[in-house]
Amino acid sequence: MAAIDEHESVATAIVLISTKPGFENSISQTLSEMPEVVESMVLFGEYDAYCKIVMPDFTSLSSFILRNIRTIDGVISTTTLTAATNHQ
Repeated sequence: MAAIDEHESVATAIVLISTKPGFENSISQTLSEMPEVVESMVLFGEYDAYCKIVMPDFTSLSSFILRNIRTIDGVISTTTLTAATNHQ
């Protein structure tokens, strides 16, 4: 997982993921191995997993989600929340 430089101008998003039953752990593990993903975990409730992504801009963020997250085996759907500000 990547480190966040709090002074960089970046595009940050939380991606909420619905998975096929039984795929939660493997999807979270796959996400955690991606350098763009700074946090990943399995959830209980409406969504099955989530990850936090930091990218240089919103164009690369969009491409990353479409090409690298939505294509993971077992992902049914994603909901993406983009950050307006980052307070640390």
